[in-house]
Amino acid sequence: MRRRILQSILAVVLLTAMLLGLPLVYTAWLWVEDFTRDDLQRRLDRMASEILSQEGDRGIVEGVLDIGSLRLAVPEGGRLVVVFPTPQDAASRVDIGESFVPAPLVESLSLGTAGSLRLEVPSHDMRTLQKQAVGAVALVVLASILIGTAVAVLTANRLADPLRDVARRAQRLAEGDFRPDPRRHGIAELDRVSEVLDSATVEIAGRLQREHALVADVSHQLRSRLTAVRLRLDELSTHPDPDVVAEADEAMAQVDRLTLAIDELVRSSRSDGAAGAEDVAVVAELSGVIGEWQRNFEDVGRTLELEGGPELKASVTGSRLREAVAVLVDNALSHGGGKCTVAVRLIPALDTAERRREPLVCIEVSDEGSGVSNELAPHIFDRGFSGAGSTGVGLALARALVEADGGRLELQRRKPALFSVFLPASREEASTPSPRAREPR
Repeated sequence: MRRRILQSILAVVLLTAMLLGLPLVYTAWLWVEDFTRDDLQRRLDRMASEILSQEGDRGIVEGVLDIGSLRLAVPEGGRLVVVFPTPQDAASRVDIGESFVPAPLVESLSLGTAGSLRLEVPSHDMRTLQKQAVGAVALVVLASILIGTAVAVLTANRLADPLRDVARRAQRLAEGDFRPDPRRHGIAELDRVSEVLDSATVEIAGRLQREHALVADVSHQLRSRLTAVRLRLDELSTHPDPDVVAEADEAMAQVDRLTLAIDELVRSSRSDGAAGAEDVAVVAELSGVIGEWQRNFEDVGRTLELEGGPELKASVTGSRLREAVAVLVDNALSHGGGKCTVAVRLIPALDTAERRREPLVCIEVSDEGSGVSNELAPHIFDRGFSGAGSTGVGLALARALVEADGGRLELQRRKPALFSVFLPASREEASTPSPRAREPR
């Protein structure tokens, strides 16, 4: 920011200096020459007056021309050529001064029809004055550029530092630091932004506090209800019918897993970002999810498979990963068709001059259904948006869970649907290239 402001102001200063400096230099050069020529012209006027005073009634010089006063008016190193009428010659000529003037500056004056004055002086004095004038103008322009540079630096610091402070404060707010900042910068617009950030800090902190309290209350109520359900299922476990006992045991296992999932999600919601992330064997972590949903797929005549090497590990939070993939599998069951495949693969690190990427673990959830319509695809991850009568929360929740661990969830292919989860691989995976690895689309 500081460099852009500085460059912008300096560009304006330099452009202004050029637009004004060049005409000033040219004007100074011409002004010195005009001043010198005016001086020569005044000298010629005095010489002409002296010659006219020596002419008789007939307008001619009747005797020897007195050149003493004329010689005094000729500058040092100059030459004066006088042409005047006499009774013997209508165009007598007298040369006064040097016989030859190098690089002369010439001025002339007409004395009627038969006389004239021609004054030649060396031009080096005038050129010296011109160079001095140009140098003076250049110094003024340079001084203006230096002053403009100083003003640009002060202005850049005056604007960039407060903007950087506001940006850092917004970053702290995004990271969960809701401490107020009383600093103001004396710039009305930036101070207004700081006041808005103060108000937003109070509002966001209050909302988070209320949401945490609500999550705690809801989780407490859910655990209470699940405990009641489990007590009822415990009674069924003593039933004489073995099928009823088996169903009760399975239902109790589901209740236990749901209770554990609620506890982990509540704990994750209270943690900061990926604070609970650890190296997790992805295939082993997802095997439980696949086992839970296997029977649901079998009930509708479909299959659910898990593919991938058991050695692949990602730096994630296990509960978030399981819930996110469960949402994708549920989505495939509800809106897809045919075989559903959950494939885990490694995307190796990329380090080139144009691009650098750390190794990733990719989880692809695909099915053989009709896919996602072109109208629904741009909004499929928007919370509350659904094209099939559902709540529109599942995919938005899955993306939020994945992003909380520093990953990303994308719809890689529309028809048939293919969702891809990209997660940061564990450090030990960085040196394990996979022959099946390919670039994420």
